[in-house]
Amino acid sequence: MTHLRKMMLEELQRRNYAETTINSYLRTVEEFSRRFNCSPDRLGPRHIREYQAELFQKWKFSPNTVAQRLAALRFFYTKTLKKAWSIEETPYPRKTFHMPTILSQEEVARLIDAARLPLHRILLMALYATGLRRAELTRLKVSDVDSKRMVIHVQGGKGRRDRDVLLSPKLLEALREHWRGLQRKPSAWLFPGNRWHTGDTPITTKVVWDACKEAAQRAGLQKDVHPHTLRHCFATHLLEAGADLRTIQMLLGHRDLEETTIYLHLSERHLSATGSPLDSLEGKGRSPQDE
Repeated sequence: MTHLRKMMLEELQRRNYAETTINSYLRTVEEFSRRFNCSPDRLGPRHIREYQAELFQKWKFSPNTVAQRLAALRFFYTKTLKKAWSIEETPYPRKTFHMPTILSQEEVARLIDAARLPLHRILLMALYATGLRRAELTRLKVSDVDSKRMVIHVQGGKGRRDRDVLLSPKLLEALREHWRGLQRKPSAWLFPGNRWHTGDTPITTKVVWDACKEAAQRAGLQKDVHPHTLRHCFATHLLEAGADLRTIQMLLGHRDLEETTIYLHLSERHLSATGSPLDSLEGKGRSPQDE
């Protein structure tokens, strides 16, 4: 570990940043340094502007992703190196908002059934049944599954917040079947790493990503499906089934209810409950030929 990396890691840990954020920030600075084949403390605003332009033009990253990369560099320069950072010289791109992809329940069933491996199937079931983020799913421990209260404890979720999520009876049975099929029963992680599921560390988020993308391809789904899609489906389908927004907010771990209101725009029940004003016109839209 280089001296600069160690310094940045300490600054991130002192501020209690999430592990996923720490890894993302460190990786961004490493990529920035490799791009110019130079130590990052010797690079300046000109290099940052050039790097930002490449993220858009060469790598075709979204404005939100570019903003995250800039946040990592800004942290490195202002918190680790104690240097000034000019917003005018390196402005953050305007963020874009896209409505997330939603699968029907029939499409979710096709996705799960198309899983190539039993582990992939249980991962997809768990994502849809709980609404967990993939990083939260990978770091579940055996002790987090509370079959008496029928909840799963999520410890240190996004923003370092703990919460409880639903434990579906169907998911519980699938987890027990998965457990019975393991040659060595894990004592810590619910989904241990390595091909025999006996590792001392959990599976990576890439395992979840690949499981979802591969199943979507095998299922013949034409939509852009990734693990977070199942989180959106979980919330939207709950709303369509009559759950209230406040409950969904708590299950998803959203800090602000406004984050959860997006699912009002995605719910078929809420969209169809509001009629178009065109349908309330009585004869006002007739053409002269109809008279």
